[in-house]
Amino acid sequence: MKAMNSLIRISTHEVENLQKRLAEIVDRRTACELRMVVMEAEGEAELQRARQDADAGWYLVGFREGLKLRRAAVQAEIDTITIEEAGARDALAEAFEALKKYEHVREATRTAARKEAEKRETAALDELGLRRAAGR
Repeated sequence: MKAMNSLIRISTHEVENLQKRLAEIVDRRTACELRMVVMEAEGEAELQRARQDADAGWYLVGFREGLKLRRAAVQAEIDTITIEEAGARDALAEAFEALKKYEHVREATRTAARKEAEKRETAALDELGLRRAAGR
């Protein structure tokens, strides 16, 4: 039983670590998505500025090219993080499944031990009853 409790404790620790890792990955993805939104807002602001100022219009083409490159880089980072997130979710699911298996085995062992103890207790009471009946 001690070994089973140790396995459960180790598995619980592993699940917690994987949950933390997944949370960090999700935070990184969210930060990248936020950077993407900020870039979109910067692009819109620059477009509005170019509409109001003719001189700023000359720089708009270069700004848009740079924005396109930065957006592509951030999107590639988001795609990479999304793949990493899927892997982390799979690892977490497997670790959680293993934890539940260990918990199920522990519960089955406890149930079997309880049934065996009840069986011995019933046998002892039956024997005690037979001795009393034989002594009368």
